[in-house]
This record gives sequence, C-alpha cells and structure tokens, in this order.
Amino acid sequence: MFKKSLIFSLFIIFTFHTFADNRDDILDSIKEQAYLTLKLADASFKKDKEIVLAAVKHDGQALEFADASLKKDKEIVLAAVKQNGRALKNADVSLSKDKEIVLASVYQYGRSLKFADTLFKKDKETVLVAVRQDGNSLELADVSLKKNKEIVLAAVKQNGYSLKYADASLKKDKEIVLTAVKQFAGALLSADKSLMKDKEIILAAVKQDARALEFADESLKNDKEVLEAAGK
Repeated sequence: MFKKSLIFSLFIIFTFHTFADNRDDILDSIKEQAYLTLKLADASFKKDKEIVLAAVKHDGQALEFADASLKKDKEIVLAAVKQNGRALKNADVSLSKDKEIVLASVYQYGRSLKFADTLFKKDKETVLVAVRQDGNSLELADVSLKKNKEIVLAAVKQNGYSLKYADASLKKDKEIVLTAVKQFAGALLSADKSLMKDKEIILAAVKQDARALEFADESLKNDKEVLEAAGK
C-alpha cells in the first residue's frame, strides 16, 4: 500500500512538472489526489475558487494550501469541514465563530471542537453534536457542560472512556457509569469508588470485559453470579 501511494505521489509530482500551467489537468488531478495537487499547485491556482472548492470537496484538509483569502470564504470552508471536520483548523479564525461551520465540522469529526471559538465549547447544542460523534470530545467542552447529565450520558454512550472527562459529581451517577461500562469496561477506573460495590455495575463491566473483575470491591470478587458473568 505504501509503495503504491509513493508511486502515485511521484506521478502527481511529475504531472505538475509537465502540466503545471494547465488548469484542466489540475482539475483532473484533484479528482485523484486533491491534497497533494493543491499543495504543489502554482500560487495562482490556490487563489482560484473553482479549483480550491473542487479540492476541498475531495479532501477537506486540502484547505491548508488554499490562499488566505479563500480560507475566509464560507462556501469553501463549509465544503471542507463537511468532507473532513479537521479542516476547521485551517479556516480563517473568523469562521471558527460561525455556528453553521462549527456544527458541520463537529458533526463530521467531534474533536474539531478544539478548533472552534471558545463560545461553542460552552454551547450545549454544539457539544452535544460533538460527543455524539466522538464521546471523547467531552474533554474539550467547557467545565460547565462536563456537569451536564444529558451531554455526559451521550458521550459515554458513544465511548465509555469519556467518563474520564466528566465532572466528579457524575462519576457517582449510576445511570451514567452503567452506560459507560457497558460500552467500555475500563470506564470503571474513572467511576467513583463507591460504585465498585454495586453488583449491577460490576456485572455489566465483567460481561463487557472479564478483566474488570480486578476492580470490583472484595465483597463481589467471589460472588457466584459475577464470577459466572466473567467466565470464571
């Protein structure tokens, strides 16, 4: 796979030496390798809206090589983040404050919340979209939303590991912890110690991963039902 990728990259480079001034050839090349094509393109093509739009529709991260003037263009940036939410990193800072752009970005890649304006890290709607795509996006949310049960519950449903980023008060919440360990038994390590004595939680955890028995309270480590669930 690496060899094929290298050969294709060399082909693109050769193509640019041959057709660097041919707009149609660049548009054709974008269909095959948008990121590298825009990277190697002449500066004049990086200012060409049609070329840049075509590139980001194929690979959002090609936005990195667009002219600064086009990184402020909402149509281009929106197309880029819809294809790859990480593209928000390369957009003009003014568009990191645009809710439509930010929502499209976190819908595609939750952790692009990192590149959004601070106000969106406090915005419940935006954070909820982000954690539903990637529970670990909870790490990037404002501390006030790490205390929000709806948001934390959505996060642990998607990825139990995200319990790590929840407020301490919700690490004691049985519904949240139970949801988390059903998805990822290792979430027990982030749960409040008092819940290590809760048989329902320990049962759910060992069913997901028998090794979770190690973290159970001593009173449950020899429980017949728990041991059976762990395959012991």
